[in-house]
Amino acid sequence: MEEQKTSYPISQWAEEDRPREKMQLKGRSVLSDAELIAILLGSGNRHMSAVDLAKMILRDNSNDLNELSKKSIEDLIKYDGMGPAKSISIISALELGRRRKSTELVSKPRITCSDDIYNLFQSELLDLPHEEFWITLLKRNNDVISKERISIGGFSGTFADPKVIFKKALEKNASYIILLHNHPSGNKKPSQSDINLTNKLKQAGKTLDLPILDHLIFTDHGFFSFADEAIL
Repeated sequence: MEEQKTSYPISQWAEEDRPREKMQLKGRSVLSDAELIAILLGSGNRHMSAVDLAKMILRDNSNDLNELSKKSIEDLIKYDGMGPAKSISIISALELGRRRKSTELVSKPRITCSDDIYNLFQSELLDLPHEEFWITLLKRNNDVISKERISIGGFSGTFADPKVIFKKALEKNASYIILLHNHPSGNKKPSQSDINLTNKLKQAGKTLDLPILDHLIFTDHGFFSFADEAIL
């Protein structure tokens, strides 16, 4: 697998072309797969830079990271300049990527209806003796970014600060917001203050281009959805 060629070491490249410096200057998204792998390698061999070595390894795996992730340490150390340490670095990085994807599939569901929202909050709000106000932040495709608790109150009410709500949404680069709070009494009907707050947040969301998709009132035996009832 050894490829004989002459290549300038990365240290002799223009600073803005070196993978590490390029990431610092322009961000990680501009780096190619080979450049990202080269950062893991740190160095190439006598005949090629780390980037060239990474390109060769990728080429031998159809330029497919999924194919590369199937390689063993024994497969990778066959390349000139690839010892166990470099091989383990690549395998570890690809395994982390796989685990991240697996975790996202489990913990980042997609909201398609009000039932999805209700089920999402069972573990947080079921059997609570006091009110809590939460928001769900969504991506543009309605995947959940995060669930954020805004406040904890008493049996009959809790306060939701609009500034806190929209600050969290902006920090997480959310596209949509879903409001949710529980009624420990079991009464699903929204109070006038619930309606007023919803309207206030809806108007603020329009101004900030952060639409409020729904407001759910959670109880242990069901829920009320502003969107389902067409009052949002």
